[in-house]
Amino acid sequence: MADQTFLRSQLLLLAGTANRPLAEEMAQHLAQPLCAVTIRRFADGEIFVKIDENVRGRDVFIIQPTNPPAENYLELLLLIDAARRASAARITAVLPYFGYARQDRKDQPRVAISAKLMANLITHAGADRVLGMDFHSHQVQGFFDIPVDHLYAAPAFVAHYRTKDLRDPVVVAPDVGSAKMARGFAKRLNASLAIIDKRRPSANVAEVVNVVGEVEGKDCLIPDDMIDTAGTITEASAALKGLGARRIFAFATHPLLSGPAVERLRGSPIEEVTVTNTIRLPAAQQFERLKVLSIAGLMAKAIGYEHSNQSVSSLFD
Repeated sequence: MADQTFLRSQLLLLAGTANRPLAEEMAQHLAQPLCAVTIRRFADGEIFVKIDENVRGRDVFIIQPTNPPAENYLELLLLIDAARRASAARITAVLPYFGYARQDRKDQPRVAISAKLMANLITHAGADRVLGMDFHSHQVQGFFDIPVDHLYAAPAFVAHYRTKDLRDPVVVAPDVGSAKMARGFAKRLNASLAIIDKRRPSANVAEVVNVVGEVEGKDCLIPDDMIDTAGTITEASAALKGLGARRIFAFATHPLLSGPAVERLRGSPIEEVTVTNTIRLPAAQQFERLKVLSIAGLMAKAIGYEHSNQSVSSLFD
């Protein structure tokens, strides 16, 4: 018991400003207060970071999603650097959302591979580990030269849809690349599988070419890792409705909801859009058909397991 008390006393939770409510909820689950931190701006907009408590020898977890603006990344890097220079024993970057992950390969000439660059920045700033949630592509884990624990929001979504009275459900992969993820949801929800053949003529523009699978008269669930401008999901929902789908639900871990996303979702035949709180949503981006599930408990458990050197993968057994 004394050893456990010692371990608990060494845990230190820090949070940037990107999603303070999520960090506070995670701290409540861990029965551990957030460390006092000063984050302010100089007159020219530069970020000043100062950790206001003793960090020496502590197991530090820094909670910060890295969605735009890019200052969220700078805050994370500065917090990591401050903790490292204050002699933290171990630093874990807790990334509910890992931004700039969509550029993960050279698919055209002279483009940056931003996912690798951001992984390098986090590593070189001084992080010892990364704890992430639903990366845009799984291979991004290999871009880090430090250990990565990759969490999935799937348990929260599966539990949510099991409470609904779904009739002959079918999980519809929004593109061929999402087929493996959709198959996993279909297995857990005892549903069938369909796949949308999608063409993307330019960034943030999607066209449905064909739907492979039977959807007529069925309740359709469209999963994705993120909703950005909502073009993919709304195009898919319109195609499914045209093919006679009974009810349509959409769900994604990360609600970026950029530009016309809210307007598109409101005008779509989707009955409910379910997301998680990995990204803080301002009131302007919330609407009546949006359901937000909390992943704070799951991420807090993972932090507790990491801190006490238990298996994080056991969360998904």
